[in-house]
Amino acid sequence: MNDSRYPLMISTETVDVVGTGFTVLDRIYADLRAVASEELGGSCGNVLLSLAMLDRCVAPVLNLGLDDVGNRLVGEFKGAGAETRFIRRRSDRRSPVLAQHLDTVSGSHFFAFTCPETNEELPRYEPIEWEDVEHARPMLMNCAIFYTDRLSDAIVEAMETAAGAGAIVYFEPSEVQRADLFRRAVAVTTVLKFSADRLDGFMDEGVPGTAISIVTYGEAGLELRMGSNRHWCHSYPASEVRDTCGSGDMVSVGLIDWLLAHRPSRQSDLNLDMLVPGIEAGQRLAAENCAYVGARGLFRQRGAAYARSVLSGEAE
Repeated sequence: MNDSRYPLMISTETVDVVGTGFTVLDRIYADLRAVASEELGGSCGNVLLSLAMLDRCVAPVLNLGLDDVGNRLVGEFKGAGAETRFIRRRSDRRSPVLAQHLDTVSGSHFFAFTCPETNEELPRYEPIEWEDVEHARPMLMNCAIFYTDRLSDAIVEAMETAAGAGAIVYFEPSEVQRADLFRRAVAVTTVLKFSADRLDGFMDEGVPGTAISIVTYGEAGLELRMGSNRHWCHSYPASEVRDTCGSGDMVSVGLIDWLLAHRPSRQSDLNLDMLVPGIEAGQRLAAENCAYVGARGLFRQRGAAYARSVLSGEAE
């Protein structure tokens, strides 16, 4: 049952970023205490919300429950200025929640899908469906960048629609569940970002020569790849480490923000050298963010204007 209908009139104005994927309510348990904070999380959620806070025009395409958690997540997007018409709310679905356990002394963390207070299973993320793609199609065909970190049949359809209309497709997978879907997704991907620990071996089987890969190696840095070309980017040192959660997301935020400002007229003109300044901007943001608790602690504590100054290299 669909309890929150889409508007009959759907605008076809251009947007900077349309995205879908892992978006949850993060419940942060810091230093073995009870809940320290609750905020929108998940890689997709972090990236889209951060870009909206940086005054980019962002349209999330999501499925959430018609519940208090869903209200909280939609409210955060609205508060940042994101376009929320393509977030569908349903009474037969519970909005997803993730428990983050954090040690602020070491900066280490881990995630759990079980509530530590009740031992009950937390509601999981569920991807969008065909209906959501159809309703968002005008935006998919008028966006500069499409972002996703998860796959389903409907999400790949959205990727192909956006790519066919000329959008840059930014794909950030954490695993490969269905090889057939993964191959289709990578075939239309412009920028492919993944962890060497998780997916490097699988990627050796074939990444299109036109795609730019960003292979992350944790604290060591990351490597840009395009065909046989390689470029290494050392990580930026963090002055203080309280929470490393969201560091990879901040790199994506910096690069996507840079792409929006410097996107070439033809995607074929994108190359490794062009992306390095955007990567470095994101790495600066990631290093600064480590000093704060939460995936967007820097935004919460210092504000979007300060985050913008970090990206530009002007922060003191």
